[in-house]
Amino acid sequence: MKHDSILITGASSGLGRALAQTLARPGRKLWLGGRNAARLEETARHCISQGAAVELKLCDVTHTAAMAEWVQGTGGLDMVLACAGITGGTRNPLHPDHPAAEPEPQIRRIFATDLHGVLNTVLPALELMERQPRAADGMRGRICAISSVAGLVSFPGTPSYSAAKAAVDRFMVATGGNAKKAGILLSSVVCGFIDTPMVARNAFPMPGLTDVQSASRRILRGLARNERRITFPLWLAAGSRLMDMLPIRLAEAYYTHQPAGAAGSMPEPDLT
Repeated sequence: MKHDSILITGASSGLGRALAQTLARPGRKLWLGGRNAARLEETARHCISQGAAVELKLCDVTHTAAMAEWVQGTGGLDMVLACAGITGGTRNPLHPDHPAAEPEPQIRRIFATDLHGVLNTVLPALELMERQPRAADGMRGRICAISSVAGLVSFPGTPSYSAAKAAVDRFMVATGGNAKKAGILLSSVVCGFIDTPMVARNAFPMPGLTDVQSASRRILRGLARNERRITFPLWLAAGSRLMDMLPIRLAEAYYTHQPAGAAGSMPEPDLT
């Protein structure tokens, strides 16, 4: 698998940082993007110490034009990893007669980051790779976006996150059917909880919690195998699919009695 030139969003923290550090080695160019300058520079220092060449971009994936300019300006990419994302859950109602719900700014920011941010990364990458010659393995490039097991269910604790991640998975898999004919692999990562700062303050047990290094290795192994959907833990994804087949009232009866479904059990996302 040729991956000498790699672009990663969300590289200042969590999974994006772990993937950058795992991929860093002599002869490899890493294009790293993120919103936090200090943390992004920390990622870069580690990658440079491992021999990789690094170019940093302080960016917000919700900015369509800026993302297109960055991706297209690389001149060519073997791999793109769209890792930027945020999460958030429902809040306790301000009045007893009101339902638990997500604040509108949170809803809009989650969709802007987790869905439109992926499109702002993937679409210019597709356009770029379509112009590239095929490598020895017949591939022009690989593009990977992070979805979630949450995208397999209509979870009342995280409505916007579940919906955005479902859209990411469907888009990547459905679009990938045609893209593979052109030598471009589109992969969706349907993962469970990964031990990153994004979930560190969740006030509930997280079944199947995976350490970030193991998650990185699993993703890269899946890309090397040209997997269109990279899923882990399998048992959690299988259980989620079964839950989604239940009548809504039965699924909701279960979810609303779980600690993860409680309003206020997740920290508020950074909306700045």
